[in-house]
Amino acid sequence: MDTFTTVPNSSSLQISLFILMGLPGIHEWQHWLSLPLALLYLLALAANLLIVIIIHHESMLHEPMYHFLGILALVDIGLATTIMPKIMAIFWFDAKAISLPQCFAQMYVIHYFIFMESGIFLCMAVDRYIAICHPLQYPSIVTEAFVVKVTGFMVLRNGLLTIPVPVLAAQRLYCSKNEIDHCLCSNLGVISLACDDITVNKFYQLFLAWILVGSDMALVFSSYALILRNVLRLNSAEAMSKALSTCSSHLILISFFYTGVIVLSVTHLVEEKIPLIPVLLNVLHNVIPPALNPMVYALRMRELRLGFQRLRVGEELSTK
Repeated sequence: MDTFTTVPNSSSLQISLFILMGLPGIHEWQHWLSLPLALLYLLALAANLLIVIIIHHESMLHEPMYHFLGILALVDIGLATTIMPKIMAIFWFDAKAISLPQCFAQMYVIHYFIFMESGIFLCMAVDRYIAICHPLQYPSIVTEAFVVKVTGFMVLRNGLLTIPVPVLAAQRLYCSKNEIDHCLCSNLGVISLACDDITVNKFYQLFLAWILVGSDMALVFSSYALILRNVLRLNSAEAMSKALSTCSSHLILISFFYTGVIVLSVTHLVEEKIPLIPVLLNVLHNVIPPALNPMVYALRMRELRLGFQRLRVGEELSTK
C-alpha cells in the first residue's frame, strides 16, 4: 500500500468514510464464511450468558474464582459483539462503509476488551497462586473487596491506556485511499491509509503490546511456574491431582489466548506477501476464545456442571 510523505494542507482532501473490504484475496466468496462465523458468535453469546446466569444463580459459586470467570464471560461477550455484527453486515448485505468516528470507536473497544481479557487472566492466575501456594492466607487476602479492587484497576488501566490508540489514529490525515483490506478497524490497517507520518502510532501500539499484554503474560506464566513448583512438593497424590485439576482449564485457555497473540504478531511480518493470513487470524482470535472459554470451563469444572444441572431441573419444575 502506497504511503504519501507530502500532502497539501487542505481539509477538503480529508475523507469521511472508510470502506471495510473484508478478507483480502477472497472478496468474491467470503460470504460463505459467514455461516461458521455466525454460529461461533451465537455459541459465544449463549455459552457466556449461561456461565453468567449459573454463577449468579448458584450461591456455592459466589467465590472469587467464579467471580473472575463471570467477568471474563462478560468481556468475551463484549469482544465478540464489537466485531461480529459489522462482519456479518459486510458478508450478507455488502455494508462495507463505516464513518471515521465509528471506526475509531470500534478500534478503541476492540483494544480495550483484548487487554481486559489479558488482565482478567492475570487476576485468575494470581487467585490460583494464592489459593494453592498460600491456602491459609487465601480467605483473608482474596475477598470480595479484593475482586472489586483488582477488577476496577484493570478497568481503569486498560480504559485509560487504550485512549491514545484511537486519538492518535484520528489525528492522522486520510486524504486519498479509504479502502481497508480488513473486516474490522484494526489500528495498523487504518493508519496504513494515512498520508502523513505514523511513527508515533506504531510506537504506541508496540508500547501497549509490551507493557500490557507482555507484562500480563510474563506474570501469568510466572504464577503458574510457582504453582507447579509448589504442587510438585506435595506429598499427597490426591492433593497434587486436585491442585492441578483446578489450574488445568485456566492453563489451556491462557496458553491458547497468548499463543494466538504471538502468532498474530508474527504473521504481520508476512502481511504484504499473504495479506489474508493476519486478517483471518485477527478475526478468529476475536471470536474463537469467547466461544471456547465457557466450553472448556464447563467441561473441566464440576461445580459449573452441577450448577447447570440444578438450573435446568429448577426450570423444569417451574414449568410443571
